[in-house]
Amino acid sequence: MLYLTADKFPVFVPFGVIGFYRYLWFLIRVAASVAYRPVPLPINPTYIAAEDVTIIVPTIDAGEEFKQAARSWLVGKPKEIIIITEEKMKGPLQELADAVDPHRIRVLTVPFANKRLQMVHGIRNTTTDIICFADDDAIWPPKMLPYILAPFEDQKVGGVGTSQRVQPVGDSMTVWEVLAAFRLTIRNIEISASTHIDGGVPCLSGRTAAYRTIILKAPEFIHGFTNDLWLNKYHLNSGDDKFLTRWMVSHGWSTYIQCCHDSELLSTMKPNWRFLLQVLRWTRNTWRSDLRSLFMERYVWTSHPYCAYTMVDKLFNPFTLLVGPVLVTYLCVKAAKGDYHLAVWKIILSYMAWLTVTRTLKLLPHLWKRPQDIIHVPAFIAFGYYFAIMKLYALFTLHEVGWGTRAGIGDATQALNALNAQNAPGGGAQEKPYDPEAANYASQQRR
Repeated sequence: MLYLTADKFPVFVPFGVIGFYRYLWFLIRVAASVAYRPVPLPINPTYIAAEDVTIIVPTIDAGEEFKQAARSWLVGKPKEIIIITEEKMKGPLQELADAVDPHRIRVLTVPFANKRLQMVHGIRNTTTDIICFADDDAIWPPKMLPYILAPFEDQKVGGVGTSQRVQPVGDSMTVWEVLAAFRLTIRNIEISASTHIDGGVPCLSGRTAAYRTIILKAPEFIHGFTNDLWLNKYHLNSGDDKFLTRWMVSHGWSTYIQCCHDSELLSTMKPNWRFLLQVLRWTRNTWRSDLRSLFMERYVWTSHPYCAYTMVDKLFNPFTLLVGPVLVTYLCVKAAKGDYHLAVWKIILSYMAWLTVTRTLKLLPHLWKRPQDIIHVPAFIAFGYYFAIMKLYALFTLHEVGWGTRAGIGDATQALNALNAQNAPGGGAQEKPYDPEAANYASQQRR
């Protein structure tokens, strides 16, 4: 790279400083991730899954993969699993539930498909101290529940998340699934590092996360969760995990990530180009949530300053990433005119070599486990630039609040009105009451 800038080296010094800064912080993240340790299993746990855990699964189109996921959840012996779906899907889902465990899996319905309202309906029907949300395709290792419960021994912890890796849909991973796996590897490093440094995390992923029921039963939370408006106008449906994470921070609760083999879930990703639609939805949710955290709510600055830094860093990521191609294009134009000391092909080759080496280094934790995926590093590089442009597009389309990858997700306001009517006196809903005093007494008795 120094050879590329030999004629006007001082012009490129600021960009060299940017590169040094970014890789310095990358090394800091890696070091913090290596130093991180999960909370060990307690000898005498306060919370026992069979008495204290309800797993809530909002879904509209679960298939045969649900059976495998549900059986993995039941290994941890939760008290109950509650499936919440729309009314027209109750029959098929009840059949799936009965095929797995008709005694511990309950199927409830809401009038219209809406993830947040499905979650709330599950919350209202929960009677345990801990609620664990899970995607309908999230496959858990056998010790997942004990490891999720371990951080709750600290009474200041309100939410717990886990690490993740990709479960291929077919016999082998498609390039789209490998890209998702690359992203999850980097994410696992980032969240374990931020947890170690200051205890913060940008998001407790909704694929699997656990919370204290007393937090989620609060009327203030339920109202805010179901009436979440972007710019006081656009009713949000997705981004539920971002909202939950921000709620923990703004209300003084700590969070923790259990990042280890025994708490690493398997999850499927879109095995085709529709993965890009997933990424676009996640990117919009990240923009909305991070802007709120940093500039509207602002609690994260004092409670988790390193986590706040990572959010700021992500705001500028697309701009800094696109600097490289702009400079290389500038040099190529100069070379084509004969005003540069290198030929065009040498400039492009040097830049591609630099990208390949540096991006491969970032992916070494993944490639150590799956060396065959090294052939997809060029696709990861190309995706990185596509993602930078997508982030800019997402920033200017934050008013788009649709799901993007699932049909049948209705208008959030209409769904909320229908659910409120269902839960009104005489509406037919049968909600199980939650008694925190009785739950706390039961916990004290076990101690």
